[in-house]
Amino acid sequence: MAATQPATRTLISSARLNRPGGRRVYWALVVLTIVLFTLVFTGPLYWMVTGGLKSGQEVAQVPPTLYPKHPELNNYADAWTALSLARLLLNTAWYAFGALAFQLVLDVAAAYAFSKLRPVLGNAILGLMLATLMIPSTVLVIPQYVTVIDLPVFHWHMLDSPWVIWLPAVTNAFNIFLLKRFFDSIPEDLMAAASIDGAGPLRTLLSIVLPMSRPILGVVSIFSVTAVWKDFLWPLLVEPSPQNRTVNVGIYAFSTGLTQNVVIAGAVIAAIPTVIFLLVFPKDLLAGLPPGSLKG
Repeated sequence: MAATQPATRTLISSARLNRPGGRRVYWALVVLTIVLFTLVFTGPLYWMVTGGLKSGQEVAQVPPTLYPKHPELNNYADAWTALSLARLLLNTAWYAFGALAFQLVLDVAAAYAFSKLRPVLGNAILGLMLATLMIPSTVLVIPQYVTVIDLPVFHWHMLDSPWVIWLPAVTNAFNIFLLKRFFDSIPEDLMAAASIDGAGPLRTLLSIVLPMSRPILGVVSIFSVTAVWKDFLWPLLVEPSPQNRTVNVGIYAFSTGLTQNVVIAGAVIAAIPTVIFLLVFPKDLLAGLPPGSLKG
C-alpha cells in the first residue's frame, strides 16, 4: 500500500477556502493587507515628494493638505541651487562607492579566510568581531574620533579626508558575518576539486567563490552604499569643511534661512540616487546560487 503524502500546511485550510464566500473573504484580506503595507511604506515618500511641491504656507498649514493645491516645481530648482546639491551629491557618491570598493575587497577577504581557510583562533576573532554588534554605534563615536585625529602608530590626521569615512566603513562585522555564512554554504566538493586542479586559495576565491557569490555581494553592496548615504552624525564630525560635506550634512548646514518646502525638495533630490540604485540593481545579484554548479 503506497504511503500517503502529508498534506501541506497553510495559513488557511482548503476546507475553509471552499466554503461559500471563503475565497472572497480570503482575497479581500490579502488585498487589504497589501494596500495597508503599501501605504505604510510609500506614505512617507509621497508626503515628502508632495511637500516639496507645496508653498511654504501650505507646508505649515494645519491640518495638512493631501496634495499641493498649486504645485511649485521651482522649489526643486531653488533647492538645487541654494543647497549646492551637485557638489554635495558628488561628495557623497565618492564616499559611498569608495567605502563599497574597500568593503568588497577587505571584507570578502576576511570572510573567505574565516569560512574556507580557517586560521588559528579564527572563531575567537570572529566572535569578538560579532560582539561589537552589541555595542550601540553612538558609544563608539568618541573612540573613533580620537583615533582618526591621531591614528595610532602612523600618527595620521585623517579629518576632512575620504579615509575618515572609508576606513571605519570597512570594519563592518555584520557584512563580514553575512559573507562568511554565504561562503559556508558553498559545497566543499567544489573547493576540493579546485585544489586537485592546482588552484590556490586566491585563484579559488576569484574563479569559484566570487562568481557564485553574486547574491550576497549585491546585498552587501546595497547595505554599504545606503549606510554611508544616510549617515549624518559621523560625517558631521569628521568632514567640517563645506567643500567636503555629505548631502545630509550639507542640507542641514545650508538650510538656515530657507523655507521648509525648499528644504523638503532638497531632501527629495538627496534620496533619488539611492532609490535609483535599488531599482536598477541587476536582478541576478539577488538571485540564488546558479543552477548546475555541481555536475556529476
